Amino acid sequence: MAMSEEGSAGWVAGADGCRAGWFVVLRNVRSGIVRCRTEGSFEDLLDLPEAPLWIGVDMIIGLPDAPRKGGRACDRQARQLLGGARSSSVFSPPAQAALVHASYPEALAANRRQSPDGVGISKQTFHLFPKLRAVDACMTPARQERVREVHPELAFFAMSGGTPLPHSKHDPAGRAARRDLLRAHGFAAVEDALAAHASAHVSRDDILDAHATCWTAWRLHQGTAQRLPADEPPRNEKGLRMEIWR
Repeated sequence: MAMSEEGSAGWVAGADGCRAGWFVVLRNVRSGIVRCRTEGSFEDLLDLPEAPLWIGVDMIIGLPDAPRKGGRACDRQARQLLGGARSSSVFSPPAQAALVHASYPEALAANRRQSPDGVGISKQTFHLFPKLRAVDACMTPARQERVREVHPELAFFAMSGGTPLPHSKHDPAGRAARRDLLRAHGFAAVEDALAAHASAHVSRDDILDAHATCWTAWRLHQGTAQRLPADEPPRNEKGLRMEIWR
């Protein structure tokens, strides 16, 4: 059977972690058609039937072996770009060695041991460990050629012409501004996606952030995405680049 025109051009995808697993937004690079759904695991995300050319993921790829104060170079640069209140959306990732620990005190102690600066981890970061473990277990340098770390606030920063958004995504005004930016950048049906998919297991923030990561994946396909750091980024002991795209 001949492949449809829609399928032959290929897809890009953006994903954001949610209680149900991963909320995924796919965009066809020729027709602009958008699909949304939830996938239960990171393995499912890597094996999407659309076989996306690029996948943007709102999760750390390339954990540091020896964490420094302020995180990786890309984390520090991201905070500098976002400035003010939006900079707090960029957290410092844990050490690779901390992921094996099941309790917060153990993970905190392990992170401090690995860090030249003795930095710890927040409880918010510790709650991300299941997602971080799933990503770390699957990612390889070869897979990183297609699957890239993306930060939604940096995507919205780029959509708004290099201006950080004044309101948090948790505020009604902040959500409205993000919806408007997404509609202006190829996601006209974002309101429909919110109405169809928002639930106790997929928040409205998850849906908006997944659309933003999909936009960056589309920019990767177009060759217009930008990386932090702009120069060749450092790699961890697994060979993964420590970088963020927007």
